[in-house]
Amino acid sequence: MLFNSRYDQSFADVEAQAAATPIGHSAVSQKVKRFADLLLSVILVVPVGLLLGVIVLAVMIFDRQPVFYVQTRIGRRGQPFRCIKVRTMRLDADARLEQILAEDPAAARQWREHQKLSHDPRVTPIGRFLRKTSLDELPQLLNVFRGDMSLVGPRPIIADEIDRYGADIAYYMAVRPGVTGLWQVSGRSQTSYARRVALDREYVETQSLPKDLSILVKTVRVVLTGDGSA
Repeated sequence: MLFNSRYDQSFADVEAQAAATPIGHSAVSQKVKRFADLLLSVILVVPVGLLLGVIVLAVMIFDRQPVFYVQTRIGRRGQPFRCIKVRTMRLDADARLEQILAEDPAAARQWREHQKLSHDPRVTPIGRFLRKTSLDELPQLLNVFRGDMSLVGPRPIIADEIDRYGADIAYYMAVRPGVTGLWQVSGRSQTSYARRVALDREYVETQSLPKDLSILVKTVRVVLTGDGSA
């Protein structure tokens, strides 16, 4: 468990609120949501698998292996899990990031504010296309099957981002992180990190199956148009 006492108390407050006024992370809601995740994942597994096969082949042809990138992210109730994506960055991405942040004050400021870089030089040519279309996220369907993630929820964060949520980390950790979510259909990389946190809290407070379906439909539009991509 990755909470400190401040987060534990904050999460307890959210649990008490859920008991009094059912919100997105109530026990019944989560069971229904989990069933919907599994049902939709089964429906999607064949088309996603075929598309992923084409992507894997393209990455192997135009870039070096490994094809997949696995990173530890923070899940529901603070449990870490291994999040799977198609690799979109150079193999020396971590070292390159340290160099960029040390040498470029503007890039360092952007990283602090957004945890992202516009025109990121670490991203490979094919990686730019995969990120713009969010196709690099497709392997996370396996995370959904395993129960680490949901189809819709907050964007999964790494441990270094926990403090940026403040007390609102309790809302993030009340639900499973999602392959897509309210942030992704609300401007994603064009929004500030503070706005992202606010969107995560709004999602948890208002989550419902109709809202999840609406976000999934909007995600298709965002993917096709590239709206908000870095």
